[in-house]
Amino acid sequence: MNSYAFHHHDGGSRVLAVTRGEPAPIRDPDVGEVAAALASVSGAAVDDVALAAALRATVDAAWYWQEPDTIDRLCADPQVADALRPLAGDLLAARGESWTLPGVTEQWAVQWRLREAAGALTAEATATLEKWDDELRAGEEHARLHGPADPTARVSGEWWSVPVRLLSTRGSRDAALDLIEDAFGDEVATLIPVTGSGRTLEVTGAVDWAELCRRYPVEVTASRRHDWHRTTGRDGRWLVPDWRRIAREWDAVHLTTLGYLDGATRTITVDDEYASVIAGWEPDSTIWLNDTVTETGPRQEWRREHPSAAWTRAG
Repeated sequence: MNSYAFHHHDGGSRVLAVTRGEPAPIRDPDVGEVAAALASVSGAAVDDVALAAALRATVDAAWYWQEPDTIDRLCADPQVADALRPLAGDLLAARGESWTLPGVTEQWAVQWRLREAAGALTAEATATLEKWDDELRAGEEHARLHGPADPTARVSGEWWSVPVRLLSTRGSRDAALDLIEDAFGDEVATLIPVTGSGRTLEVTGAVDWAELCRRYPVEVTASRRHDWHRTTGRDGRWLVPDWRRIAREWDAVHLTTLGYLDGATRTITVDDEYASVIAGWEPDSTIWLNDTVTETGPRQEWRREHPSAAWTRAG
């Protein structure tokens, strides 16, 4: 099932045609035609190659520091959203079981050779987490005292909601290499097979994330206000989970693929006053809060000729 739709945003609702197969020549249908074309492909067989490409593009386009782009706005149009729901049902029926699998014991870490040397796996999780937490709270206090309160002010800062310096592993090689937010276009990577142990908390969607924020709240309104307002349009108070407290009860936290699709880049209501965003955390990804991961096998070198090419194992 290959469909293409791009929004030519000029203050109106001009788009390119939506077709099965290759993109059609440029013309000017309205959004209703796009919705009708999308509705017409519901029930078609799910193309694994096209689905993998769509998932890669979705994750790569998860940006938390800018307004929704033209494709985001097209997909948010009520007519298009209604037409996409049956397609989402098709995808869930075909792949939903694999997208809801919990974190597995055997996983993959990845080191990007253009950005970091292929050295030892990160250890000392407790110290890393404490440093991240200290910097989070100091950054929030500084932004509260010195940052603009206007959410539309053109300032930016840290926008992620997870401790990005901790070891993060993936449940499959494909996820480790291809499902990367705001990918840098790396062409060389080292995959490291690992085994994790201990207690793993599963995040299966926005409901689980909201519960984490309620149970372990840390306010980040001042430091996240501007970036998350641009992403979501919401003007209000924001929370993230207190990962240092979570680490006292859990060794790792896993985000399922469906959990990512359900929650990332969206406003997640916590209560009448607060909301949150899953930001900086990729699908089928496990964040290790404690040092319970062991490297278990030979490392693998993977390469590709250019950022849009397929990965091949080099060693």
